[in-house]
Amino acid sequence: MIACLQRVSSASVAVDGEVVGAIERGLLVLLGVAKGDTDDDARRLAQRVAGYRLFPNEDGSKPIDRSALDLGHAMLVVSQFTLCADTHKGMRPGFDRAAPPELAEALYHVFVDALRAEGIERVETGRFRASMQVALVNDGPVTVWLETKSRA
Repeated sequence: MIACLQRVSSASVAVDGEVVGAIERGLLVLLGVAKGDTDDDARRLAQRVAGYRLFPNEDGSKPIDRSALDLGHAMLVVSQFTLCADTHKGMRPGFDRAAPPELAEALYHVFVDALRAEGIERVETGRFRASMQVALVNDGPVTVWLETKSRA
């Protein structure tokens, strides 16, 4: 399972011109579910994401010191199977590593529920398997990549 975390001043996701999820300051989480991922992977990744320190401390002396959980920030979680792309050969990505849609959707929901269980009070989502338009203002910019397993 892969999470691309972006510290944002604001972020939203729209489907067919309708905003289905939006946050102010917090994290945009692009989530890729790979073959072989499990409920335990989803819960473990949610725990890491909730506690991952990407925000400055109160006086700004440490630019990356506090987590969204510490600060009560929201998260917007958007499913993105393309994070599982194999780009090692050729000029077009392969998606054999991505989990089948039914499994990916179930694990996406396990991840979202686990974030809430970790104490993230506001978790907004996109719409699974929809064509989405994501808008964001990356703060920093700060973008990091977390994985539950090596993709070797």
